[in-house]
Amino acid sequence: MKELKCPHCGNVFTVDENDYAALLSQVKNREFEAELSRRIHELEQNQAARQQAEQARQRAEQQLHEQQLQAQLQSAQSQLQQAEQQKQLAVAQVRQQATEAYMKKEQELAAVRSQMDEQLKAAKEQVAYYKDLKLRLSTKMVGETLEQHCATEFARIRPLFPNAYFEKDNEVVEGTKGDFVFRDKSEDGVEYISIMFEMKNENDETATKHKNEDFLAKLDADRRKKNCEYAVLVSLLEPESELYNGGIVDMSHRFEKMYVIRPQFFVPLITLLCQTSRKSLDAKRELALVKAQQIDVTNFEDKLMAFKEGFTRNVRLANDRFQDAIDEIDKTIAHLTKVRESLVKSGDNLNAADKKLQEVTVKRLTYGNPTMKAKFDAVKKEEKIE
Repeated sequence: MKELKCPHCGNVFTVDENDYAALLSQVKNREFEAELSRRIHELEQNQAARQQAEQARQRAEQQLHEQQLQAQLQSAQSQLQQAEQQKQLAVAQVRQQATEAYMKKEQELAAVRSQMDEQLKAAKEQVAYYKDLKLRLSTKMVGETLEQHCATEFARIRPLFPNAYFEKDNEVVEGTKGDFVFRDKSEDGVEYISIMFEMKNENDETATKHKNEDFLAKLDADRRKKNCEYAVLVSLLEPESELYNGGIVDMSHRFEKMYVIRPQFFVPLITLLCQTSRKSLDAKRELALVKAQQIDVTNFEDKLMAFKEGFTRNVRLANDRFQDAIDEIDKTIAHLTKVRESLVKSGDNLNAADKKLQEVTVKRLTYGNPTMKAKFDAVKKEEKIE
């Protein structure tokens, strides 16, 4: 038996072991529920604090990411502006160089035309001489004299071409050969021009009259076999032709880089082709330099475009990762919301249990239990007697 004292009325009453254990269990359950309720409240507060901290951290990370993206974008824009300025400067330099080269070439061409006019005047004075010479020579001698004439004329201008090669073509390739081969090199040893010459003439007494076109195909083949750039037919054929008597005849529409000339144009044509080829060599060198500059600008633009594409790709990937993180956060929030709802429901159940505990009284405990009622009544009588 246990004696219990009521904290409200001060009465002492006696209960057996079973009743005492039941009352003690009720008191412990009440304390446990109160402690559980307090812990749930603290958990909800801690959860809210953690959510606020997480939101603050996410906002800070987003602000930092946006600042980094803005800095990278400004850097890219700055590099793009520098590239555009360099490109405009390079274009301006190329235009200036092209203009200067064009003006220089025009001046040189004017000088060449003047020289050609003088040489043409002198050449016309020799036409009568060659016509008379042809009438007085045999067929064999005509051919040999034409070749000798060209060799002599080149010997006169040899000092102008110290590095040149001009010799009889004695090498037979596939059964044919030309008459003369001319080659010249620049000061640095680079061959810049090569010409295959064929000399043709015939006596007026020859039964079969040939035309210049009869020898063009063979001359072109010889040029290719000897790896020459130009082919020139020095001809006295078709003496009455106004076309061939008028000057240098360009036959490139028939065969690549081929000309037909009278003997008086032998030296002028060599001079003209050499000057043109030399200028072409200089132009090629200048063009290579310009192309190198353009390539540098192009390479810079390619690198800049690659950087922009990589930067755009990184931004896109970062946005995708950022969106994935947001989705995961949303999922976490949804999960935590469900947990919170479960905790709230558990709290409601605990509150209901606490309410039921608060409603427990001695009267309700002894309702329907005569034994307990009699004991509590006895305790009350003893408290009154005291």
